[in-house]
Amino acid sequence: MKQKLVVIGNGMAGMRAVDELIQLAAEKYDITVFGSEPHGNYNRIMLTPVLFGAKSLSDIMIHDLAWYQRNNISLHCGADKTVVAVDRVNRRVISQDGTVAEYDKLLIATGSLPLMLDIRGREVEGVMGFRDIADVETMIEKSQTKQHAVILGGGLLGLEAANGLMQRGMQVTVVNRAGHLLNRQLDVQAAGFLKRELESKGIEFRLGVTITEVISANQHICKVRLSDNTLLEADILVMATGIQPNIRLGMEMGLACEHGIIVNDHLQTSDHRIYAIGECVQHRGEVFGLVAPVYEQAKICAQQLAGQASAAYQTLLAATMLKVTGIDLFSVGDFEGDADCQQQVLVDHVLGVYRKIVLKNNIIVGMIMYGDTSDSAWYLRLIKNNINVTAIRDKLIFQPIELAA
Repeated sequence: MKQKLVVIGNGMAGMRAVDELIQLAAEKYDITVFGSEPHGNYNRIMLTPVLFGAKSLSDIMIHDLAWYQRNNISLHCGADKTVVAVDRVNRRVISQDGTVAEYDKLLIATGSLPLMLDIRGREVEGVMGFRDIADVETMIEKSQTKQHAVILGGGLLGLEAANGLMQRGMQVTVVNRAGHLLNRQLDVQAAGFLKRELESKGIEFRLGVTITEVISANQHICKVRLSDNTLLEADILVMATGIQPNIRLGMEMGLACEHGIIVNDHLQTSDHRIYAIGECVQHRGEVFGLVAPVYEQAKICAQQLAGQASAAYQTLLAATMLKVTGIDLFSVGDFEGDADCQQQVLVDHVLGVYRKIVLKNNIIVGMIMYGDTSDSAWYLRLIKNNINVTAIRDKLIFQPIELAA
């Protein structure tokens, strides 16, 4: 007799796990999925091309509704299907409209929420996050009648939103508290290259300041006040200041939570029948925001659910391959280094290429590539395998060279 698996969360993490599980053990479970959005599972990473008109929602679907039917998955999707309670004693999941599903095993994949900063006056129309297809549809609608967009946050998401709205014809200003863009992925010099490139496309920047007040007229945003007291016209404010794990349900259920829902190496929560993966979890003190570790968690979780008891998750070195508005970036490891590190830097202002390698004891511990990332896989292999580069150190920064075995 089949066991009952219920999945809370119809996003990339949960459905990747279900997809992997079906390939490993298709007959083991009757699967029920609850999702808050009225769609199948789509590729959230591809929201930006939808924003600027290169793709539609159907183009970025990973699993359309027919996929659930083909695989005999019961899908409950839409706002009224949001799970509001889990009865761990009787092993039942209850949604907002009263739908009930019993489980033998439960997988929580509730993802994350946009970090909406508590700025005075923010509770008006036109202030929003950039997290799902509904946000994108709102941005597109605003761009058709409004002119001024302000983005709070100079990280990857903020720059993608800025690019999308600029391509929709809006005048865009990015406000970033840090002194340079992508400060978690780039050093000051690489960020300078990026800023100049984006300014040449028409995006304006205010760095080293933040927003202290939202000013509205008729309950709609019209201006923002910056921390240096200047005012910016703003018909829309997109907060792209980061994400926070969505752990409300986990906490209400009484699962162990800190920053995320705490999981062990088998991706089990403090209740051994309940698994959790993705941006809602905390594993060995770490929370997650990139797709590579989330997909790795989905694979391990599927193996666990299929009965492969030895499958265990471990955090791997995460390299960031970014494609911001058509500009190639690569960042990995400790790209600043300490007093015991040496740096190699290559700068070509004409070609717009920047390359920085940080070495410690003749091993690469971090790297940034801007403008040309074609050799990134070779460098990443050296880093992941802790390869001593003494023999090729003087040519290291220019191009890949095969090391003698």
